[in-house]
Amino acid sequence: MRGRDQDTGEFLSSSRSQQRREALGVLELAEKLASLTPTQLSKLPIPDDLLPHLEQTRKITAHIARKRQLAFLAKQMRREEDETLEAIRDALDEDGVAARREIAAMHRVEAWRERLIADGDAALAELLEEYPAADRQHLRQLVRNAHEEKLRNKPPRAFRELFRELRTLLLGSAVAATEDGEAGFDEGADARED
Repeated sequence: MRGRDQDTGEFLSSSRSQQRREALGVLELAEKLASLTPTQLSKLPIPDDLLPHLEQTRKITAHIARKRQLAFLAKQMRREEDETLEAIRDALDEDGVAARREIAAMHRVEAWRERLIADGDAALAELLEEYPAADRQHLRQLVRNAHEEKLRNKPPRAFRELFRELRTLLLGSAVAATEDGEAGFDEGADARED
């Protein structure tokens, strides 16, 4: 039984239902953490004493054994301070927000590319209105080449180059430079579109 405070009449602790909801929330967090790669885990504020348990959970693949290990991991996590668990949740949410923001930016670049190829000079004039520092001649040539590639069913070289150019223009050179270091992100996306 929870008991009541004699002076105020309020319950001294949370109800069993509330405790169960909190425990299930920690178990869900443990499952998310166990599904992350070591690189992603290194970016999160996870206490050092939980890391071996996380590594052990990631190694186990048998269904029941993994379920049992996840329960153990959640038990270890419940021993941590609430602030620690909230910091981990916040860091996971920030990663999700950043990923959604990046995906939205890539969709914007792709939409501009499609508009430029479909509408030609009208869309280019609108783009140059928004981004006056853009190289008009280079963009016009890339759009023309991408359009020709599409008509002749040629490999999408200019199509990809137009994507890279627009990404640099719309997202800034710092973001584009870091993404160019990743192994052909836009090439894979472009190949699926053709």
